[in-house]
Amino acid sequence: MDQFFKISARGSTVGQEVRGGVVTFFTMAYIIVLNPLIIGTQTDGAGKFLGGGDAPNIPLVALGTAVVAGLMTILMGVVARYPLALATGLGLNAFVTFSIAKAYTWTEAMTFVFLEGVIILVLVLTGFRVAVFKAVPTSLKTAISVGIGLFIALIGLVDAGFVRRTAVGPVPVELGVGGVLDGWPTLVFVVGLVLVVALHVRQVKGAILIAIAATTALAIAIESAFDIGPSFVSPEETNPKGWQLNVPSVPGDVANVPGLSDLKDLWGLAIFDDIGGLGDALGSYDAAAFIGIALLIFTLLLADFFDTMGTMTAIGAEAGLLDEQGTPPRAQQILIVDSIAAAAGGAAGVSSNTSYIESATGVGEGARTGLASVVTGVMFLLATVFTPLVAVIPYEAATPALVLVGFLMMTQVRHIDWDDVEVALPAFLTIVLMPFTYNITVGIGAGFIAYVLIKVVRGKVGQVHALMWVVSALFVVYFAIEPLRQALGVS
Repeated sequence: MDQFFKISARGSTVGQEVRGGVVTFFTMAYIIVLNPLIIGTQTDGAGKFLGGGDAPNIPLVALGTAVVAGLMTILMGVVARYPLALATGLGLNAFVTFSIAKAYTWTEAMTFVFLEGVIILVLVLTGFRVAVFKAVPTSLKTAISVGIGLFIALIGLVDAGFVRRTAVGPVPVELGVGGVLDGWPTLVFVVGLVLVVALHVRQVKGAILIAIAATTALAIAIESAFDIGPSFVSPEETNPKGWQLNVPSVPGDVANVPGLSDLKDLWGLAIFDDIGGLGDALGSYDAAAFIGIALLIFTLLLADFFDTMGTMTAIGAEAGLLDEQGTPPRAQQILIVDSIAAAAGGAAGVSSNTSYIESATGVGEGARTGLASVVTGVMFLLATVFTPLVAVIPYEAATPALVLVGFLMMTQVRHIDWDDVEVALPAFLTIVLMPFTYNITVGIGAGFIAYVLIKVVRGKVGQVHALMWVVSALFVVYFAIEPLRQALGVS
């Protein structure tokens, strides 16, 4: 096992890998709860819920989410041997739900996701995706890592309720509730942040895992004593001082192991049973409709294409695994598995699966190899059995780890030459736009376009790699996608 995963060669131990895998799972386990709430509670263009029913089936969508995430993450660990976990992509699932499925059926929407994954896989196998990655200047790769660091820290602050939307006035966000820190859950987050920082600076092994466990115990005690409840009660009623997602409590009886009937029900989410009907539907589309579908798939493709590039670079930089060109080991295998995961998510009906930046928390705990991914994947599969344990840990206990990891990733900013405007300005746009737009792809696109534009303005066209021209042009299309749709008269 040591030789296969290169554990010793990368300066790690089995204990570090296991801890890292467990920490990564706990910082991204929320997707098992959140994905069903996003894609499982909405109807499609035909008025049907995911799976074709007249009512939402949240447990089934949660089961599918956990199973696909577990299998794809194990595949990443075994094939790419890289400490990177995968699950249904947040943002992508919302785009599929509210933009695609509202105009098409669930089968059609998930088929588009499946096709997007297949297209990316073809681009990987032909070497195009890796070639694009290697064409990106090292400074921009560094900026991507730094930007993701800020982004992941903001995710932690927002998910914990420490930073919130104001919903009024010109200022988009504020501290806590009404500009002040209020509520027991916020206190739990602050205690967790202080604890994980203190353990980190003391170089305590297992600092992140210890902090999550201790803060969860505190959260359970506080909830038992004060009965705080969730922040979201119903569309008509909210509780600003409540827990952001999971309400911590001592788990009761462990859920029953999913039986064959439950696993067979997963087929109801998959696209394959309805392929015949999909063919009939596609046959009725005109040219404008196909252009609209192509633009939707292009939007998905570009987001998936560059999110993963940024994520695997950031993880590699944090783990010290990048070579002199900023390329992680087994990059081709990483991208192949990620492409398969995108297609698998669509085929299974749980939306595109993609690499998670939360994997950086496992790296912060010491993970350096694919063994950590195998551990995370197994945890996802176990979560289908021990679902009460997944619901125990609230955002407020897990998110302090994201803030700490954001700091660790931010330290790479020193490697950018801020005296060279040709590098500094694109790097700046990449870094700030990721957290400000809550979108990794937007930051990467802005940085690429700015880099090419500055080279042109300064008369250094010959220094721009041919693939940077191609990718920058694609990003121009990406940013102008809505005007293009309107100009072409497609929805």
